[in-house]
Amino acid sequence: MHKLSTLMVSGPDAFEFLQGQLSNDLLRLAAEESLLCAWCNPKGRVICLLTVSGAPAEYALSVPSTLADAIVQRLTMFRFRSKVEFEVLAETGDVDPAALIEQGIPWIGPEQTEKFTPHMLNLDRLDAVSLDKGCYTGQEIVARTHYKGASKRRMLRFESDGSVQVGDKISDGERDIGDILNVAGRELLAVIPIAKSNQQLSVDDIRLQLRSLPYEIEST
Repeated sequence: MHKLSTLMVSGPDAFEFLQGQLSNDLLRLAAEESLLCAWCNPKGRVICLLTVSGAPAEYALSVPSTLADAIVQRLTMFRFRSKVEFEVLAETGDVDPAALIEQGIPWIGPEQTEKFTPHMLNLDRLDAVSLDKGCYTGQEIVARTHYKGASKRRMLRFESDGSVQVGDKISDGERDIGDILNVAGRELLAVIPIAKSNQQLSVDDIRLQLRSLPYEIEST
């Protein structure tokens, strides 16, 4: 199981602060219980994927436990004069890796952090990216990728005929073209060029079979 911790973000400037950091529009929480969001670095690479709930003065962020302390340390660097406080609660839940893979939802832990853009992880297809909320960290690159259709690499689901591991390289028979993102048994998510998705792919001598995702994938 993947372990989750709750990060409480509170204070008079909590809304403004998080709105300037996360990829989704927190105004949606007026009508929705929670939102899936990415937190990106200035280069548009996903530091972590989280869910957020709450109201303008206090938000609860469900984050991977293995990244919780590092997230707080880094958020503190962005705080400047904002009146906002952070508190990490003990492990508050877990999530089944196999269920995430079946749903096509990536898990971003220490091995995956800051390696992929939201579009590579299909976060635009998972309703985790707002394109009209205004500026947030990494927003310029995320928007440029969307509007110019520049994302030629996407996260796809496969089944392997042997044991593979997170970080293993995927080959098209001639060269390495992608990386395994998440694994549960023989089910996996990997980021590869979309143009290669229907070719015979493998990890060393272990063959991969493309499986469907519960949402449509586009190249933009």
